[in-house]
Amino acid sequence: QVQLVESGGRLVQAGGSMRLSCTGSGRTFGRYAMGWFRQAPGKEREFVAGITWSGARTYYADSVQGRFTISRDNAKNTMYLQMNSLKPEDTAVYYCAAGDILYRIASAYEYWGQGTQVTVSS
Repeated sequence: QVQLVESGGRLVQAGGSMRLSCTGSGRTFGRYAMGWFRQAPGKEREFVAGITWSGARTYYADSVQGRFTISRDNAKNTMYLQMNSLKPEDTAVYYCAAGDILYRIASAYEYWGQGTQVTVSS
């Protein structure tokens, strides 16, 4: 079992950058595939990026490809999402999630953080 806590969300102007962190408790953090999802008001939760347990493979939604970078440091039990060239449409609550296998579907993940608000002003 792992508990996840996101941090780093804030208000930023369009074109700016931000790095989100997701810190996990427990010694099993490095065993899980991890993902970042986001949910804007009135919309469904959507996949943003994912990373395998070792960090060897990463996957991105088309909408963030080339702007966002997912990474992890298992020694620190932490996953990151570096977000560059932010757009107003990136505004959402961002969640990190952990699961046995990397999927683009939220229901496939067993553990979730509480979310962190990212707001991009135009």
